[in-house]
Amino acid sequence: MNDLRFTKMHGAGNDYIYIDCMESTPDALPQLAVEMSRRHFSVGADGIILICPSEVADLRMRIFNADGSEARMCGNASRCVGKYAYEHGLVRKQQISLETLSGIKYLTLNIDPATDEVPSVSVDMGPASFVAAAIPVKSTTETLIESGVTVEGEEHALKISAVSMGNPHGVIFVDHEPDDYEVLHLGPRLECHPIWPDRANIEFCRVIDRHTLHVRVWERGSGETWACGTGACASAAVAVATGRCDFPVKVELRGGTLHINRSPQGHIIMEGPAVEVYSGTYKISNLK
Repeated sequence: MNDLRFTKMHGAGNDYIYIDCMESTPDALPQLAVEMSRRHFSVGADGIILICPSEVADLRMRIFNADGSEARMCGNASRCVGKYAYEHGLVRKQQISLETLSGIKYLTLNIDPATDEVPSVSVDMGPASFVAAAIPVKSTTETLIESGVTVEGEEHALKISAVSMGNPHGVIFVDHEPDDYEVLHLGPRLECHPIWPDRANIEFCRVIDRHTLHVRVWERGSGETWACGTGACASAAVAVATGRCDFPVKVELRGGTLHINRSPQGHIIMEGPAVEVYSGTYKISNLK
């Protein structure tokens, strides 16, 4: 394979390179993710998404971050997979099941009857888990909620809450707009903090009112992202659990807004946009 067809998509600014692998899958996926994700020198993205056949669901999604690591789940990417699958004829129905490393997720496509296109998608993300062993996070108690954290010997007035949305998150509330020092300096240090056996996504959140959060995200394996679907769900879940907010919660991120609610069964429901930007051909010979 010399040329690789791809489609660039984003969900609220969280941009990935989508590769249709229904017939075949490229080799050297970690290396491919690193090379294709390089901004200014390649396509540029937060990583690559593989859309694959599944034996247990309509489709299977694999995610490789910009650093080449494989992720378990991505909420924004799952919405874009739903849009791609419908508009490119892989699955022509409104309800789609999607296999991920965090289990099967269920998508509901919001289809515009005038254009037969999918501007937005709702995803049943399953329940948020605060159980330390399941996240996983190292803790002497069953949960880790609003626990003081020290970064590289620096003392900060930060309290972190650990939650899983199929991947690990550390949620921190601040009383101001999250700033570059917090996100770009503390974010990568908190991502790799010893409390996380397998690193974590880090969210810095400001409460606007009982139903609105402003959030910036340092994403495990990708750096700051303009949006994070699982991060928005995690932030909303912690905000409600600590009494700061009530569902539904509007989460405003740098790239757009996601709407988070909780079903009667306790599942977190995320709704947000899915946008196809362009398609192209990547020359595999560019791999070093």
